[in-house]
Amino acid sequence: MRTKIIINNDDVKLYLSDSFKQLKKIDEKTVDMIFADPPYFLSSGGISCHSGKQVTVNKGNWDATLTIDERIKYNRKWLKECRRILKDNGTIWISGTFHNIYSVGVALEMEGFSIINNIIWQKPNPAPNLACRCFTNSTETILWARKQLTKNKKGKHTFNYSLMKEKNNGKQMKDVWLINLPKKDEKKYGHHVAQKPEALLERIILASTNEGDLILDPFLGSGTTGVCALKLNRKFIGIEKDENFIEIAKKRIQDVLNLKEEQ
Repeated sequence: MRTKIIINNDDVKLYLSDSFKQLKKIDEKTVDMIFADPPYFLSSGGISCHSGKQVTVNKGNWDATLTIDERIKYNRKWLKECRRILKDNGTIWISGTFHNIYSVGVALEMEGFSIINNIIWQKPNPAPNLACRCFTNSTETILWARKQLTKNKKGKHTFNYSLMKEKNNGKQMKDVWLINLPKKDEKKYGHHVAQKPEALLERIILASTNEGDLILDPFLGSGTTGVCALKLNRKFIGIEKDENFIEIAKKRIQDVLNLKEEQ
């Protein structure tokens, strides 16, 4: 597909483009932090529950089911580029469910990353399990990783420990986070099927970056990472190949830019 620049200024660059193509255009070791929510490969004709109604889990061709070998190959491809553009002291966060996160973990280590934490995002009000043949899925896993520079040397990553402790009532923050689903106003321009709440991205950004840092999201969706990055005075690059989702992201990010300009 042909790349289209949606927003381009000193603080944010937004691209309608294929991630595999656009990532290659970013300079080596220039990004401080990456958040990625890659395809879960869930779209196999199954059903789920949404707002009390039975719905299909099919999200689109981009989420079509792959074999395990195909999943690992896919994840290694984009992670290889992410490692190239990430600073040696930078980190990457990757969100997923059991459908894809294990192949992501394997691909991470194969591409020269070292996992720091395995965060569990617990959702207070998950969709019920319709089949009633297993436990209700109420969590997603978020892998936090840094670069493995040599066999015995890892990147010295940023972790704002004191701030996280302060936000956890003076206690060390644990790796299980109870955070609600996106609020209604976060979906006012429409929403992505796997949209993350701003509260989740705010915590991730505050934990692992500082003001002025550059954050990248190669699977932008409806733009939550960009919204939070700008609100917290970070710079941002977002890549999304779906025209409908990039339009939602553009409107949400433009709202933040307009508010900052007024202030």
